[in-house]
Amino acid sequence: MKDLHIRLTADGSHTLFIPGMDEHYHSINGAIQESYHVFIKAGLLQMKNNVRILEIGFGTGLNAFLTLLHTGIPVEYYTIELYPLPLEIIRSLNYGKILCPGKEELFLSLHTAAWDTPVKISSLFTLHKIRGDSNTRTLPGNTGLVYFDAFAPGKQPEMWNQAIFNKLYQSMIHNGILATYCAKGSVRRMMQEAGYSVERIPGPPGKREMLRATK
Repeated sequence: MKDLHIRLTADGSHTLFIPGMDEHYHSINGAIQESYHVFIKAGLLQMKNNVRILEIGFGTGLNAFLTLLHTGIPVEYYTIELYPLPLEIIRSLNYGKILCPGKEELFLSLHTAAWDTPVKISSLFTLHKIRGDSNTRTLPGNTGLVYFDAFAPGKQPEMWNQAIFNKLYQSMIHNGILATYCAKGSVRRMMQEAGYSVERIPGPPGKREMLRATK
């Protein structure tokens, strides 16, 4: 992906801006705050037992990094990404310095891990990076938690469709959770059509609401 620009967000952490899409990877109101609120607080911290996580869109790796740092349970972390970011961009991001000062290589290890094979990053965290399109790749089964973090529906509509929510629903365990920053009514209705029970809950800084769906 060309012409990526690093931008500083309100909490001091970086995001990436894509001029061609007029889109940021994370909220300008705070990248780390948004990721923690949407995926850790509303997702990971609701899990009590070993969990298999699927992230739709690996991106900067921030969601995976926060999960690695905050999990107290064994996690199998699957993520599907069609356009991995170049390492020179990753090395410029400040997530490691902010969240794990002195051990910034831990963040980099998520990006240097091999694709399409399990890699043990820590005693509690195993990473499975899948290169491809979530719409066409086979999803891992028995998923307990989904981080749905594609670009906004208005920017990447092909990622927000009934078929993908149906497929996610079928791949998840009973009482599994799907969390996303998005709160659009059309997305909520697709989740409900797939079979989820969907709730609107308070969103991260700068966003009134987000969606959390339960199978």
